[in-house]
Amino acid sequence: MQEATYLIALGSNRRSRHGGPRATLAAAMAALPGVIAAAPIVETAPIGPSRRRFANGAVLVRSNLPPPAMLGALKAIEAGFGRRPGQRWGARVLDLDIILWAGGIFTARSLAIPHVAFRARDFVLSPAAAIAPRWRDPVTGLTLAQLAARLARVRPVDRKRARP
Repeated sequence: MQEATYLIALGSNRRSRHGGPRATLAAAMAALPGVIAAAPIVETAPIGPSRRRFANGAVLVRSNLPPPAMLGALKAIEAGFGRRPGQRWGARVLDLDIILWAGGIFTARSLAIPHVAFRARDFVLSPAAAIAPRWRDPVTGLTLAQLAARLARVRPVDRKRARP
């Protein structure tokens, strides 16, 4: 395969041998081969049952791996950092997700690119827009900066629906 760029989201909310979540993400960014840009690490509230705050970030990676092989490489890095299978959205040492890749849309049984939920997640879009603001979502045609701005926009309250 020809070399392609991937947008990878990173998250952690548990200590690893590298330290707390921020240190874990910094170590993971250093462990990823082919990193060409890294977003600042941000702290975010958890989604789901976890009560621990997350450290989140994003990187751009150049690789000649096809998407399934890239997913395998990311899962191997997660395991190397101590990630074990567990509760969905629970506490985790390291989470690495392929959000976008230069090849556009990719669908397989165990992998969908673009990531199915990234458009609704500020903890993914904010770091991603910091390093690739003009990258277009192949489904909506919107840039990462536009998608992030949509999430940040204050929406008026629908008073009819807000009534008890």
